[in-house]
Formats: sequence, structure tokens, C-alpha cells
Amino acid sequence: MNDREHHLVELVDDTGIAVGAATVADAHAAPGRAHRAFSVILRDGDRVLLQQRAAVKTRFPLRWANACCGHPTPGQTVTDAARDRLIEELGVTGVPLHEVGVYVYRAVDPATGRVEHEHDHVVVGDVAALNATPDPAEVAALRWVTLADLRADLERRPDEYAPWLAGVLGCLVEQPGGR
Repeated sequence: MNDREHHLVELVDDTGIAVGAATVADAHAAPGRAHRAFSVILRDGDRVLLQQRAAVKTRFPLRWANACCGHPTPGQTVTDAARDRLIEELGVTGVPLHEVGVYVYRAVDPATGRVEHEHDHVVVGDVAALNATPDPAEVAALRWVTLADLRADLERRPDEYAPWLAGVLGCLVEQPGGR
């Protein structure tokens, strides 16, 4: 178990109100405990950055997902946690981030049995150029893709993607001026 599995996450009720804390490992053990998370979308015009999750990830390894994901610690703001995680996973700094919605989902990883039961805050950053240095323990690969191509591929090959990605993208396009 990696060190991140021992970090604390904020448990939430059905409405997203904080009700306690648990370790990452305990929150993701079957049957899963609802907790706060975030998903960062980095976009450049009509393209979004995808990361292929590293093979050592305990949940949905080698699946394609949004730029990065994580969990704020209890009491930490979502945007502060997202900024920290962008640095840790991608080596990216200085991107202004704003929250655009929350996607609530539950998914069981068929390979590991671990459970995602998350109130996932969707955070967006617009970038004109990106100088990323991904941590290989977190990220297997990066690629830019248009939203139209991504939606089509999600329909064709859903098992290649993290189960939260379609819902996270739904928050992006539902915002005023969304793409």
C-alpha cells in the first residue's frame, strides 16, 4: 500500500455535508464510503488533456481519465487540493482553477475490487500552453483530445476510460459558456 493510501479524506453524507474522516484505503474498501474528491480538467480551446493512470494505481490503473484527480484532506479547499495535486502528478503550476460542478458516482474496479463512492468536485483550468513533467508513479501517458473525439471514443470503448470521466465532462459542458 503506498503512502497516499494512508492520507485522510473527508467523508460526506448524501448531500455532500462533511460527516467525518477516513483513510483513502478505508474509504475505498468495499462497499465504499462516500467521500469528497476532485477531478481537474485542463483545456486548451476545444481540447482537453487526458492522463492514462499509472499501472500501480489501486483504482482503475491504465485507464484514461481527466488531467488529474485526488481528495482534499478534511478542511482543505477543493481548489487548493487540486493545485497541489497538479504539481504532484503533472509538475504543473500557475494554472488558475475554478469549480464548475459536482458529479456523484459509485464504481467498483473489476480488477482490484476497490470502490469509488465520490462527491467529485469538477475543477477546470484553461491553458494556452502546458509544460508538464508527469510523475511516472502516477501517470503512464498524456494526450490532448478534442471533446467531440473524446465523447465518440467514450461511446465506442468505455472500458478504456475511468468510470467517472463521462460524468465529469457533463459538468464541464453544463456550465454557462461550456463546450
